[in-house]
Amino acid sequence: MKYLTCLIGALCLAGVLCPAMPSSARAATSERFGMGGWIKDFQPEIDRVNASGELFRIKGHCQSNCTLFLGVRNVCVERGARLLFHSGHDRQRRINAASTQRMLSAYNPKLRRYVMDHHYMDTLEFHAISGADIIDKFGYRECPRR
Repeated sequence: MKYLTCLIGALCLAGVLCPAMPSSARAATSERFGMGGWIKDFQPEIDRVNASGELFRIKGHCQSNCTLFLGVRNVCVERGARLLFHSGHDRQRRINAASTQRMLSAYNPKLRRYVMDHHYMDTLEFHAISGADIIDKFGYRECPRR
């Protein structure tokens, strides 16, 4: 029994039996959140990765509330990522100052100033910034190569 428990634990850590369990070899990513959504769907993952300290990779298409992951404690951005910004809104698509502020608070000061100065957060229109620019212009960490 002790051997079986150790074997199951080792397989979980390797991601074989328990693929949802984070491991140091695998980082959490923005992939399943890329199309945005509601904060209630994002906050549990933000809290989980902040508590674990694991690396969180922003990769591929990342729009709307997906950009909240820029505020994760151990975040990195892939150069090929594409982040899309807009104002926060309610379910009726009315611009909501509290939702917009929640997004802005996740960004570092340089990015926050940029999206405000360029009015990215004033409308529901998407405004794209490449992962390369998020890294080079706004100082976010580039993800290590796998």
